[in-house]
Amino acid sequence: MKSCSRPFKALWAGELVSEFGGAAGGIVNGLLLYELTGSKEWMGALWLVYFLPSLALQGICAPFFNHVMKEKVLRNVQLIRMGAYLLPLAGSLLDSPMMTIVGLVVLQCCLGLMQPIYASLSFSLLPDICREEKLAQANGLLDGTVRLMSFLAPGFTSLLLAFSPIPVIYALSSFMFFVSFIALSRIPAVGSRKTAVWSKKFWWSELKVGYRTFFQYPDLLKLSLLSSSVQFAVGAAMVLSVPFIRGDLNGERWEYGVFSGAFPVGYAIGTLLLKRIPKSPWTMYAGLVGGGLSFLLLFVVTSIPVAWMCELFGGLVFPLFNAQSAARFQTEAPRERLAQLSAVRLLFMRATMPLGILFASSAFLQLSARQTFMIIGAVIVLPGLFFLIRENGRIHSLHKKKTG
Repeated sequence: MKSCSRPFKALWAGELVSEFGGAAGGIVNGLLLYELTGSKEWMGALWLVYFLPSLALQGICAPFFNHVMKEKVLRNVQLIRMGAYLLPLAGSLLDSPMMTIVGLVVLQCCLGLMQPIYASLSFSLLPDICREEKLAQANGLLDGTVRLMSFLAPGFTSLLLAFSPIPVIYALSSFMFFVSFIALSRIPAVGSRKTAVWSKKFWWSELKVGYRTFFQYPDLLKLSLLSSSVQFAVGAAMVLSVPFIRGDLNGERWEYGVFSGAFPVGYAIGTLLLKRIPKSPWTMYAGLVGGGLSFLLLFVVTSIPVAWMCELFGGLVFPLFNAQSAARFQTEAPRERLAQLSAVRLLFMRATMPLGILFASSAFLQLSARQTFMIIGAVIVLPGLFFLIRENGRIHSLHKKKTG
């Protein structure tokens, strides 16, 4: 962290507090809605309000990202999120159930719409504020921060709910996004200042060029598809974790809690180890294979502590792939199109997570939790092994040329 630039530290600090605020707020959103409605259908609708507009915007907004000042838009996004969290807070303080429900729906819609904008621009901003040799470490640090907050925020929020009312959590989340806005204000102006006369024709032309450019770089497509396979597995695991621990292994609630927390803890440790491990295509694909293996092993696990170790191991090795593949994407994509191509990459990844959820929850397939873990593990391991073996062959042939 000491060797990172000051603008990156500002971006990291903004990410840290906003992820904590978002994770804390996300917990009480579902809790508050269920207390008001008692309806599982409303819970499902709340997630649809998040995902559907978000994915729709993700597919059409990419051309705009090449013509904005990234750091300025990032700050504005945090202000919008801050204001959105005040809506259910106002409904709760006014003791109006209808206003609270409307506030929750608007909040989820805003969060869904802002997420692809923030993620795409922050991803494409990294090469502007980090040296190329530091990109893998920077990506790993940001990704590890997100994972760690997904572990710490729920525990902190649970403790806070024990002696504080729900409106306090919303006020805290809103304040966290304001703090993130302050942190992001320390990033100097590095974004694009190009101006464009926006029209339907210009937008459509830009959209076609962006997608055409993306598919003209096979390596970018390959990395995006491999990352998408990981997100598919993550989506499926969200459905499988509770029935696997509580059903297949007859575990207690606290044992499920440890299982769900093992991966983000392992990911945070893996992120710290990343800077001590050589960066190469071989270690990148080895991390992908190791991460997929952690899912495959759950097919045969009969002990809850061993299941914990599998999740911890997956968290340790996945940063090797995620951080390095992100850094390769950032360096190999055309710089003038990076923001737009980042949005296309994110669309691939975000679209596969709901597919994983549908796959794991499908009654038609009639798969057990163990069988599903085996399939999603194979989806990651098989292509990972193919590219790992190919990389070994390339290294071996280069060695023969040097020694021959």
